[in-house]
Amino acid sequence: MLLLLTGCNSVYQGSEAQPPPREWSLTNEVVQPALVKRNPSKNLPPHSVVKTISAPAVHPISSPQKVSPPAPILTWTSLDRWAVENKLAAPRKISNSPVASYSISSHHGTMILEIGSREASWNGLTMHLGFAPEIIDDQIFVYGLDLQKNLEPLLLDEPLAFGTNRVLVLDPGHGGANVGTHSLTDGRFEKEFTLDWARRIQTLLATNGWKVFLTRTNDSDLALSNRVNFAEAHHADLFVSLHFNSAAPDKIQNGLETYCLTPSGMPSTLTRGYSDLWSDHYPNNAFDVENLQFAVRLHAAVLHASGEEDRGIRRARFMGVLLGQRRPAVLIEGGYLSNTRETEKIESAEFREKLAEAVANALK
Repeated sequence: MLLLLTGCNSVYQGSEAQPPPREWSLTNEVVQPALVKRNPSKNLPPHSVVKTISAPAVHPISSPQKVSPPAPILTWTSLDRWAVENKLAAPRKISNSPVASYSISSHHGTMILEIGSREASWNGLTMHLGFAPEIIDDQIFVYGLDLQKNLEPLLLDEPLAFGTNRVLVLDPGHGGANVGTHSLTDGRFEKEFTLDWARRIQTLLATNGWKVFLTRTNDSDLALSNRVNFAEAHHADLFVSLHFNSAAPDKIQNGLETYCLTPSGMPSTLTRGYSDLWSDHYPNNAFDVENLQFAVRLHAAVLHASGEEDRGIRRARFMGVLLGQRRPAVLIEGGYLSNTRETEKIESAEFREKLAEAVANALK
């Protein structure tokens, strides 16, 4: 009964039960790293240009093993100086109220940052930083990891592109006794809607040169580690886990969320009470850049098609289905089955077809 009432909020787990670090609370309050007046951007690694995604070698795994991370960038950088070094126009102040906000642009698009807020905007989409930008001596300073993992992949790197004969693994969330959440109006389970959504995407992409495999094709449960291993065995280039959300008993909360794995050294956007050790580094962190680009691409498409509220592109570590992936991987929460208006839409086959078309069009 507890599982049924809490839906997606209670079913994702990381590989280990660990106490939260001292600097992180269950209220998602982030203690900012100490600010310094220096520019470490000359130590940034060369920008990665991603043209195509190649199928990875098969490395069977049973659980997400932590690996050694690259050296993180743990200092603050003047955004003005960073822009000059990367041949971009200087950040432009666009608002003073209710908080100071700045925009910075490249030929790929525009990012808007708010002083003191982890919430940012990329080409009109809501996204979440690791740390809130600050003002020092009338200049905006951004934490180095945010430059490396959030700004550079979108402003500087080439967008994610797909070649031919790509392999996509779709993961319809839940199944069997693991029913997920349930519809507020007719009581149907999340597991039914996610499987239908996945089948529709598979049908649409089959005629567009994609090989699409589903982690489950019927009403059966599958361990999170087996869903990861399924992607390995099928040489997947991309992985997408499909879910619908719940905030029960709250009937007001609504909107679309897209998740990818939190980069090492950053706090997550959401923990749902699970531990969030910033030092953890998992196989999927090797795809931090591609994860964000992939999440942006899918989130924009599904948001436009659904007309739902934008709850943002978010980071999390407690979703075990993402940790061990050796390919770009995201999880989409396609709306709230605990919200009266949204659950009526999700129950509609026509609406689920719209969601499927959005994912398929984003990958064409």
